[in-house]
Amino acid sequence: MQTETAGDPRIQSINPADGSIVWEGAPASAEQCADAVARARDALPGWRSSPLEDRIAAVRSFAEALKTDTDGLAETIARETGKLLHECRAEVGSMIAKVEVSIVAQAERTGEKHNETPFGEAVLRHRGHGVMAVLGPYNFPGHLPNGHIVPALLAGNCVVFKPSEVTPATGERMAKLWAGVGLPDGVFQIVQGGRATGEALVASDIDGLLFTGSAAGGQALKRATLDRPHIILALELGGNNPLIAWDSPEAAASLIVHSAFVTTGQRCSCARRLIVPEGATGDAILSGLDALTARLRVAAWDEAGDAFMGPLASDAAAAQAHRQVSAILSAGAKVIRPFEQVAGRRDAFVTPAILDVTGCDVPDAEIFAPVLQVTRVPDFDAAIAAANATAYGLSAGLISEDNALWNRFLERSRAGIVNRNRPITGAAGTMPFGGLGISGNHRPSAYYAADYCAYPIASFESEHAAAMPVPGVPTAD
Repeated sequence: MQTETAGDPRIQSINPADGSIVWEGAPASAEQCADAVARARDALPGWRSSPLEDRIAAVRSFAEALKTDTDGLAETIARETGKLLHECRAEVGSMIAKVEVSIVAQAERTGEKHNETPFGEAVLRHRGHGVMAVLGPYNFPGHLPNGHIVPALLAGNCVVFKPSEVTPATGERMAKLWAGVGLPDGVFQIVQGGRATGEALVASDIDGLLFTGSAAGGQALKRATLDRPHIILALELGGNNPLIAWDSPEAAASLIVHSAFVTTGQRCSCARRLIVPEGATGDAILSGLDALTARLRVAAWDEAGDAFMGPLASDAAAAQAHRQVSAILSAGAKVIRPFEQVAGRRDAFVTPAILDVTGCDVPDAEIFAPVLQVTRVPDFDAAIAAANATAYGLSAGLISEDNALWNRFLERSRAGIVNRNRPITGAAGTMPFGGLGISGNHRPSAYYAADYCAYPIASFESEHAAAMPVPGVPTAD
C-alpha cells in the first residue's frame, strides 16, 4: 500500500495476518525509472551478444540461490501475502523448476534452426527484444514475475522489474538473489513503487512490457502503449472462470473446493462460477460442497496445525470483495454460505462463500476472493452456454465421467485452460498458460514465454558469393 510519511509518499507492505509492517521504503520516481531503463539500454549489447551458455549458467545459478534461500523467501512471501507456509514453499519450488523448463522451452521454441534449400541455407534465429519491463502481481509475487524474468534473460534481454506495491519485500529478496549471480551491471534491476512508478516505467524507453494482473490493469497498459506498436506486450490477466459439475457428486466437492477456494481464491484461474444441473444430482453436489466448505480451516501462516486458507492479501482486498458480494446479494442472490469476516480476526480473514445466482443479473466480474457463484441449468447445452457467458476466457472445467459430454465441452468452451475432473487452477509447467477475451492478448505465458521474449530472424545464406542470371540480360562471353 502507499502511504504519506512526513509529506513524502512511502510504500509499506503489511502482514495481513497481524498488521505488522514487513517492508517500507520510498517509491522510485519517474527519473529513477528512466535512469534504470537507460542503464539497461547500456548493458544490452554486451548481454545480448553473450554466449547462450553464459546466460544459461546465470539462470541456473539463480536456481541454486533459490534452493539455498527457500525457507527465507517462503517466509517473506507468507508474511507479505498471508498465504500458508506450505503454499509459499511450493511457490519457491515452482520458481526453481521454472529455470530448467525455460531452458528447454527456449531451445524448442526459439532455438536456432538450419535447413538446406536450392537457394542456399535457410537459417532461423531469434533475438531478444531489448529492455523489458516486468510488472509483478501480489498473489504469486515470486513465481509469476519469475516466469517472465527467466525467459527474458535467457533470450538476451535486460529486465527492469517492478514488484507489486503489496509485496515489495519479496521483490527485494529476489533482486538480492539475482545480484549474487554475478550478472553484468544493468542487466537486471528493480524499482519499487505503486501505480505512479509503474506508469513511469511504462512511459520509459522500453522494448517490451510483461504484465500479470487484473483485466482492468491490462486494459490500461494496452491504452498506455497504443501509440508505441514496437513494444511487445504480453498480458496474463484474470478470469471469471466457470466450472461445470455434472455428475460424480461424491468426488465433486473436493474438486470444487480446490478450484474455488485454494489460496483464498486469489488465483487468476480459480473457479468463480459453478454450474450444476437442476434436480437431485445438482442438489447432491451442492450439499456435499456446503458440508465440506463448512469444515475448511482458516489460519495465519505461522499458526500450528493444518489449514486450507490464510487471509486475503490485505484489508483493502477484503473490503473490495465485500462490496462485490453486496452487489450480488442486491441482485437477488441466495446465500448458501455467507461471505463474512472470521470472528475475532483481522479484516483480511474471511470465510469461503457460496451464493446461488440462478436467474439473477450479476456483474461479469472477477472477485479475487473465496466467493463462488452457483447457477442451476436444465440441460448440458445450457451449461455450456452459461460457462461461455463471460468476456473473460482464462480457465474452465468439467466434472463428469461422460466422455461424450467432455468432447462437447472441449469443442465449445472458450478458455485457454480447460480441465476435466481436476481443479481448474492446475496447469502443467511444460504447457502454455493464458486465456482469451479480456483474460489476455493471445501471448500465453509459462512454456510459451519464450515466444514473446524474442523475435525471429529468417535468413538465406551462402558462404560464397555467386553470380545469378538476370532475366533479359545476356551473359558475357
